[in-house]
Amino acid sequence: MPETIQLTAADGHKLACYTSQPKSRPRGGLVIVQEIFGVNRHMRGVAEGYVADGYAVAMPALFDRIERGVELGYGDADIARGREVRGKIAWEQVLADVAAAAANLKGVGKLGVVGYCWGGSVTWLSATRLKNFSAAVCYYGGQVAMFADEKPNCAVMMHFGDKDQSIPMSDVEKVKAAQKGAAEIHVYPAGHGFNCEERGSYHAESAKIARDRTLAFFRKHVG
Repeated sequence: MPETIQLTAADGHKLACYTSQPKSRPRGGLVIVQEIFGVNRHMRGVAEGYVADGYAVAMPALFDRIERGVELGYGDADIARGREVRGKIAWEQVLADVAAAAANLKGVGKLGVVGYCWGGSVTWLSATRLKNFSAAVCYYGGQVAMFADEKPNCAVMMHFGDKDQSIPMSDVEKVKAAQKGAAEIHVYPAGHGFNCEERGSYHAESAKIARDRTLAFFRKHVG
């Protein structure tokens, strides 16, 4: 059953974390990293999808450092507010919260991390700067290219849309060139946020293919 618990990060910050476990023994654990819209209904649905696939999940409320309980929709005002809150949080703080969520999954087996939108960028840095994970999957992380030269500590898969107005294909090519095959990168005929059924950019076929690839990746590297 889903439960929201409180975690304490290494710097002493206390944050909420959505957790859920499968009915049978977990295949492993996944840290789910939110978009700029908070731990909202869509992200809880994403988390429960992975639970149905056999994984224990932990989804830290990364915006708790600025404002607790943030849940936004996908309108223009929501996007502006989400970007505003995101801009007040340092990468080091976010990674401390991700590490706290990973620690909460101790004992369930190997761990993976998967993030969407801003969470895709956080996931990339979790792969390069933390050593908690056996696999990382980044969905349309707009700031990954800023850190393209960093080296991952685990297996990495990335998903991008070729119609994404916020992530030019030149950024994707930059990441490919820097990683030299170290990250498995897939591009879809879709826009930003193509995995979210609540957004106008939702692209069902791309979302299904990406999810199938993600699950196969986690099966291989996590369990």
